[in-house]
This record gives sequence, C-alpha cells and structure tokens, in this order.
Amino acid sequence: MTTDSLIKYRRYVAISYVFMFFALFTVVSGFFAYWLARKVTQLDSAEVWIQAQAFWVMRSVVIYTILACFAALWFIPLFFYYWDTYLWVTGCTVAGVVFSGTAFLYLLNAWIKGITKFFKNKAVF
Repeated sequence: MTTDSLIKYRRYVAISYVFMFFALFTVVSGFFAYWLARKVTQLDSAEVWIQAQAFWVMRSVVIYTILACFAALWFIPLFFYYWDTYLWVTGCTVAGVVFSGTAFLYLLNAWIKGITKFFKNKAVF
C-alpha cells in the first residue's frame, strides 16, 4: 500500500467522522458519513484498522438512524390538533423526547469513542 492511498483512506474516514458529528443535528449528513465510510470498506488494499474505523462509522450511523426513526414515531400524535388535549399524547411526547435523547447520546458516545481511537491509529470495537 502506498502512502498516497493511505492518506486518501484516512481522509475519507476523517471526513466521515465530521459528517457523523453533523448527523447529531440532521440525519441527512449521516447518509454522507455512511457513504464515505462504505467507500473505505469496499477496498482490499486498506489497512485493517482503517476498515474497522469505517465499519464503526457505518454501524453507528445505521443504529442512530433506526433509533431516530423510532423516536420520531412517538411524535406522530402531536400532528392531530384534537388529540392534543389527551394525557396519552403528552405521554407519547415524553417518550419521544426520551428516545430522542437516547439516540443523541448514543451517537455522541460512538463519535467520541471512534474519534479518539482514530487519532491513535487503532481499531475501534
């Protein structure tokens, strides 16, 4: 493996970590992080720790997207104005906020764990 390709792979993973951080605020940037990390995992010439980093980003973004979609389901009753007077709608909203916070903290934890191992040039598990 040449140093140019190693630098390119490191750049892809670094950019995917940047997009992974921005996925905390919008899920759309999570798709860009997934796409860039997938480019690294498809290569045979990449080092193992870089591929492990890319798999970590892909795994974290997929789990975060599933958690965010599940949290969004709890906010559906808020769209119906007439239901807003019922107590169960408030309960659903509270559950949605809890699940949204859980998804946010999950991705933040995965990002911190991954980026610290990335700067040390080690695989993250």
